[in-house]
Amino acid sequence: MRTITRRNFFSNAALASVAFTLPSALRATSAPPAPQRTYKLAVATYSYWHFKPPIVPIETVLDKAGELAVEGVDILHRQLSSTDNAYLQTLKRRAFLNGLSLVCLSMHQNFLTYNSEAGCLDGERREREIKHTHECLEVAARLGIPSMRINAGRWATTRSFDKLMQDRGIESIPPGPTEDDGFKWVIEGIRRCIDRAAQLGVILALENHWGLSGTPEGMLRIYGEINSPWLQLLPDTGNFLEDPYEKLARVFPHACYVQAKTYFGGGEWYTLDLDYKRIMRQLREAGFQGFIGIEFEGKAPADEGVRKSIELLRAAMA
Repeated sequence: MRTITRRNFFSNAALASVAFTLPSALRATSAPPAPQRTYKLAVATYSYWHFKPPIVPIETVLDKAGELAVEGVDILHRQLSSTDNAYLQTLKRRAFLNGLSLVCLSMHQNFLTYNSEAGCLDGERREREIKHTHECLEVAARLGIPSMRINAGRWATTRSFDKLMQDRGIESIPPGPTEDDGFKWVIEGIRRCIDRAAQLGVILALENHWGLSGTPEGMLRIYGEINSPWLQLLPDTGNFLEDPYEKLARVFPHACYVQAKTYFGGGEWYTLDLDYKRIMRQLREAGFQGFIGIEFEGKAPADEGVRKSIELLRAAMA
């Protein structure tokens, strides 16, 4: 233990007074600059399978992601060959051996089950959608996945997805209900899933995936009405087709996970020229700390497109 004497006490006090009187510009140079945040990257299994046969197995994507030295994988529910627990555990084991976190289960559901012919909600279909969401939550929990992508849902007045993309994701409301009715039904549907999500420890991640969550206003309205830590936002950088940066900036502060679209070889439906350096700045300003998942949606071979996407995002973070 150091002994404090009268001499070293006054000596230390003198040094401290000198440091205190240094100009602020000189004092500031001793503090290191705040580091630029380098986000962990995940690869969405969708990047290797754009709903065109044959289905690319999840196991294949896990192995490729391990070789590419990313940190995680986002599993598309429709890409699973089974939801039997024994199979799911083999995927969890494979991810671990590849040094990967399973970060999101991306499922499809629609809480806007309005039947135009009957002029009312299709209650039977609605129950199936809610049951499907609960079942997917169980799958996510068994895989140890902490978040699950959900959609608000859309009216489905545009039957063809190709036509919906031609119309920039905009479709008409059927005769009878109002947009407010639609939001009410969506919010009720999510509320019927939120308790189970909390019990299983899986965050519901609401994506800007067309329909009522296709705008910042729609996402924030649903998020605010639910008002639960078990509902967060999942901004997809490629799903705001006009003014993307202004819209992304509004939802990034509430994001638990971000999907980054890339289009090498030209997009399957459209191509956006996204400035990822700007997007990374926006994420840092919003205080985002989670994973960024690559969704390669271009026509280039998947191996090429995913590799280039990783290089693009890592360069943007530098």
